[in-house]
Formats: sequence, structure tokens, C-alpha cells
Amino acid sequence: MNQPDNVATVTSRIIEERIGHVVFRNPARRHALSADLLEALEQRLAELAEQRLPVLLLGSGIGQEVWSAGHDLGELAHDRDPIAYGKPLERVLRAIRSYPGVVIAMVSGSVWGGAVDLVMSCDLVVADRSARFSMTPANIGLPYTTSGLLRFFHNLPIHVLKEMFFCALPLTAERAVQFGVVNRLAESGGLEAEALEMARGIAAKAPLAVHAVKEQLRIMEDMQPLPVQAMEQIAELRRQACASADFSEGLAAFSGRRQPQFRGV
Repeated sequence: MNQPDNVATVTSRIIEERIGHVVFRNPARRHALSADLLEALEQRLAELAEQRLPVLLLGSGIGQEVWSAGHDLGELAHDRDPIAYGKPLERVLRAIRSYPGVVIAMVSGSVWGGAVDLVMSCDLVVADRSARFSMTPANIGLPYTTSGLLRFFHNLPIHVLKEMFFCALPLTAERAVQFGVVNRLAESGGLEAEALEMARGIAAKAPLAVHAVKEQLRIMEDMQPLPVQAMEQIAELRRQACASADFSEGLAAFSGRRQPQFRGV
């Protein structure tokens, strides 16, 4: 039974014995990551983790203009820091990174803001040539988290990372392959076949060995000791930006479909 376009949904199915497919949908909001959708995705990932499926494909569909518009900005009027540690998006990112198997992002269309972080949190990425990756927090005055920046830091040259966050311009599929963000680039219409080929190769391997390597890499990536003073400085910088008039202006400009007038206060 088809769901109406104004309903955010998360569904899953077993494609083959050891491969699952998770699909999140929010067509009315360009597949935005609303709190309800993220909570449903977190629950579905927990259920699949109990089944210990060795490989998951994750996506919102194929052949569409937008893979995901990122965090649902309509909810920011009620939440000045939607990417803090305990919020739904960060919980889903941790669920993907700790999933006891390999999660492959299957990307078709443009990816925005927090949805880029969702892709970066997956273990592998298969995309078609329509894929574009844009980090847009600076457009509305939202400071990104340290944990989020580290995910980009581990995956991108520092000047490309800065370009993405400072300019908020799209990273094309071809450049994403060049910098290792995308593992495989598929031609139009061949995305699912390409992703399935990779998934089948992984599913044939020893799942405990693959999981052990994934967990070791996760732990090593998370080993970023910082002095207490540095953590406090970062927290204060983020607090100031989240409480700023610029952030309010960014949200108002987005809602009013106009260019923001930032003043640095």
C-alpha cells in the first residue's frame, strides 16, 4: 500500500539472505530529516541490528532530484541546536556507525546539510552522476559540531573541507569520487545494480571479521583527545553562534525565501 506524499516513512526489506534495504521517505519535504523520520530510522536500525544482517543499503530512492534536503529547517524555530549530541540526527549517525555490519549509502540526487553527514557516517557510498553534496549550515548561521567536523576531517583534504563549509557550494559526484567520499560511481539507471554488487561481495565475507574491523576503525576515529580548555572553548563558540541574531536572521531569511543579512552578532 502506497503512503501519501505528506507522510514521512521508513521502511525496510530483506533483498537477499544477508542484505537489507532501508528506505526513508519524506516527499513533501524533499526527504528532509525531520525528528519523526529520524526517530523511526533509529528504531528500524536497532531492529535490524538485532537481526545482525551483515549488509544494509540505505537511501531515499533513485532518479529523484533531491536525495535529502537535510535537517528539517521548519523545526529549528523550536530547537536552536538540532545537531547537539542527544538530538535525533546525532543518535541516528551513531546508530549507523555502531551498526554491527556494513551500511552502504545509495545516493541519487542532491544531498544537503545534515544529510551529507548521514552519508559520511555510512561505511561505503555508491552514487550516480546526479549526486551532489552541499554543506549549508553557514547559510543560516548554524555552527557545526566537533564530532561532525571530525567525520569530514577523516574523509576529506582540509582545504576541500573548508571549501564545503565556508562556501556551501556543491561537491559534484566526480569530485566526491576523486576525494574518496564516494566509493563507486554508477551511470544513470545502474545505481542499484552497482550497490548490490558491492553488497554481495561483502555479504560473502566472514561477518564477525568485518564487524571487528569496522568497530576498530570507529574506535580509532573517535580517539581524538582534546584538552578540557579546548572543549570548553568549542562549546562556548557554538553556544554564541546558536544564540546569535545571525542565526535568527538566517532562519527568517530561509523562511521568507530571501538572502540573509548577517551582521556577525
